[in-house]
Order: sequence, then structure tokens, then C-alpha cells
Amino acid sequence: MVSERTSGDTTAGTNAAQVDVSVVLPCLNEEETVAVCVRKALGWCQSAGVRGEVIVVDNGSTDRSRERAIEAGARVVDEPRRGYGSAHLRGFAESTGRVIVMADADDTYDLSDLDALIAPLGEGYDMVVGNRLKSLSPGSMAWSHRFIGTPLLTALLSLFSGSRLGDSQCGMRAFTREAYERMQLRSTGMELASEMILKSARRGLRMTEVPISYYPRVTESKLHAFRDAWRHVRFLLLHTPGYAFFVPGLVLFVVGLVSLTITVATQTGLPLGSLNWQPLFAGGILLAVGSNALILGVATSLYAESRGIVSEGRLIRLYREHLSLERVLLLGATLFLTGIALDGYIFYRWLSGTEGGAHLSGMAAIAQSCLIIGANVTLGGFLTALIDIE
Repeated sequence: MVSERTSGDTTAGTNAAQVDVSVVLPCLNEEETVAVCVRKALGWCQSAGVRGEVIVVDNGSTDRSRERAIEAGARVVDEPRRGYGSAHLRGFAESTGRVIVMADADDTYDLSDLDALIAPLGEGYDMVVGNRLKSLSPGSMAWSHRFIGTPLLTALLSLFSGSRLGDSQCGMRAFTREAYERMQLRSTGMELASEMILKSARRGLRMTEVPISYYPRVTESKLHAFRDAWRHVRFLLLHTPGYAFFVPGLVLFVVGLVSLTITVATQTGLPLGSLNWQPLFAGGILLAVGSNALILGVATSLYAESRGIVSEGRLIRLYREHLSLERVLLLGATLFLTGIALDGYIFYRWLSGTEGGAHLSGMAAIAQSCLIIGANVTLGGFLTALIDIE
């Protein structure tokens, strides 16, 4: 039996040199299934001749989960901070094996046979992800998760990271200790699954997946579909600034600039059949939104770098080489003062009773755009400088 360890105990229950595989199971009120999972994992270790340990991370259970896990032979540690990611991170930190297997304590994954999951690690892969979608048991996954949530998040991760996994949200994975250390995981919620794949891809870790069985839960699910899905999307938006902000912002800015040019260059706009289109307001709005997105792109790039998600790419390098806070403030002030000057000229023309027509309308659109963008650039300069403080 592996000894218990509480959150305040720093003595390893198992000698690191003697452990090949650590199985980490987060647990919140799983007294009906946690002992089964522990016995299956330890049974596999024994049958496979693997020196292993099972670490159950108690995430605030109010039932007898803790006692059941200890009786089954697990080493139990406490993690008071609630969350799927928090529990796993604590378990990973406590583990001593050269290979770490993560799963759940609800008996939805088959822990009695880990051979297929771990085997690719011996072939040079750094992380192996299970694919539940090829062998789902009836009733094991809700229709919305099977056909909407999981495919959508998998597609987004494939787009943002270049991974080719078919089930990015599977919670059963195996990875080497070196891979764990290189990933430098931080997420405390369900988005940990996405962080692992995104960081692995960006740090050159080799990933593959294997089909696994997936069974219905016996106990109540802790998953909150919309909230947890949003946590994944939120994580990806904050850590993929090029896709989320910079490229869309650049497109909007260019379209807005073209629209304003049309407004200023033509008196009547562009003929569209029997109508004339003059994108007076659209141009200014697109310019303002596009510039905001560009600023967010820079800010989130710096944030993502500080979190270890991305390295210093071209965008961050250009910002640091050419856009000091002083230069950004000068640009913002120049745009803002230009807007004030144009508005002053328009006001003078109005006082003098000079007709302006479409010409002054276009100038007014440019003036307002300069005022808005100038103010945003100034505020954005302070924001990015604060994020980039060493």
C-alpha cells in the first residue's frame, strides 16, 4: 500500500528512483468509484511489471472518497483550490514517476490496461492523448458534447496550434516528466486540457493519440457545459492573439481606410445599381474597431509570452524595437490633435457660412476617426507598457 500524504506533508511516499509510472486522479465526491479506479491502476502496474504509484488529489470531497482511496492503496493529497486544473497540477507536482498518466476518478476510463496509452512514449512521443470518440459506450457522452462541443474545441485547437488530434478534450493522457516540465502548465480549470495541447505544439513536443474506451458515469457529472466551454474559448482567445485579434484587426483597419478614402475621394459615392453607396460612417467605425483589435493583438501577445504560451515572435519583436511608450504616446497625441484641428476647421467653415457638402462630411469622418484612434492608441500604449514591465 502506498502511504498517504496530506497537503502539508513534504515527505515522498514513494522513492522517485523506484517509480516508473505515476497515475494522477483528481477527486471530488467520487466515493462510489475512486477505489475501483485505484485498484485497476495498481493492478495494471502489477501485471505489467511496472513500478507505479496512484495519486488521488482530493479537491474538497465531503463524502468518504478520501478513505476509499487510501483503503484501495492510493496516496492521497489535498488541493483546497477548486478546479480540474488545480487538482491535476497538484497531482503532477506530487508525482515521482518518469511517466505521468492523468485520468478521472469516476471510472469512465479503463485504468486496468494502460499499455496502448503508454507505448508511444517508448517510440519517441512526448505526450499521448486518448481518443474517446471511436469507442464510446452508449450513454457515456451527451449528444451536444459529442457532436458540437468537442468537435468545435478540437477544430479551434487544430487551427491555432496545428495539432491533428481527433479528441482534444479527452482527459486520459500520458506524458513524460520532461514534457511536463517543458509545458509549464498554469490553468486551474477545464481549459488545462487545451493548454497542454497548445503548449506542446508550440514547444515542439511530439504528440499522438490512441483510441480508448469511454464508459457512462456512475456519479453526477461536475462538468458545466457552457461555462467550461467558454473557459476553453477564453483561453484560446487570450493565447492566440494573431488569429483572435491581430489579423481581424488588420483586415478591419484596411477596409475602414478604403471606405474613408472612397468617402473623401468621391462626392457621390460608389454607384450600386440605382443607389449610391457612400461609406461615411462605416469607414470610421471599421477604423476604430480595427485599431482596437490591433492594440489588443499586441497586448495579448505580450500577455501570452509572459504566461509561457508563446515565444518572442515577430509581432512582439517589432513592438519592442519600434514602439516604445514615448513613441506610442507621440503617435496617439498626433492623431488626437489632428482630429481637433480638422474639427476646428469644420467649425470655422460652419461659422463663416461656407458650404461644405460631402467634402466636409468626409473631413468630419476623418476627424472623428483620428480622435477615437488617437485616444485608443494613447491608452493602449500604457496598457502594453504595463504588461511588458520586466
